[in-house]
Amino acid sequence: MKKALIFILCLAIPLAIGGLSGFATVTGIDSWYSSINKPSFNPPNWIFAPVWTTLYALMGVSLFIVWQSPASQFRTNALIIFGIQLFLNFCWSFLFFYFESPGLALVEIVFLWASILMMIFYFIKVKPIAGYLQIPYIIWVSFASILNAAIWHLN
Repeated sequence: MKKALIFILCLAIPLAIGGLSGFATVTGIDSWYSSINKPSFNPPNWIFAPVWTTLYALMGVSLFIVWQSPASQFRTNALIIFGIQLFLNFCWSFLFFYFESPGLALVEIVFLWASILMMIFYFIKVKPIAGYLQIPYIIWVSFASILNAAIWHLN
């Protein structure tokens, strides 16, 4: 029973952060985002919610796997880096959509990408599957970085 509650908590943390940052996203999409220039490879708006929900769920699963692993310095570092990347993930939506600042968001997403890479490295050291589950996340953020840069360039 205790493991089930921890698993639910590990899922709830990134999903809740995603939900909160979704507020900034919806606010921006309904206002300025619909009127700015976007590159031809910009996905339709409906694709973002299911992709991000899946990625946040994968974060939660990886967090649970790492949390359940024996205590070590690598586990401690992995959990700290997880928190940092989740905070940067949260901030990006506000910078880009709420504050309407693709340039500042572009700078920030570079730090987010680097923190995801570090998280994957530490997760793999703790439990390889936890790190491998984050590969779709870094791929998506790589694409989002390119998209962010293109939007910044076009506007």
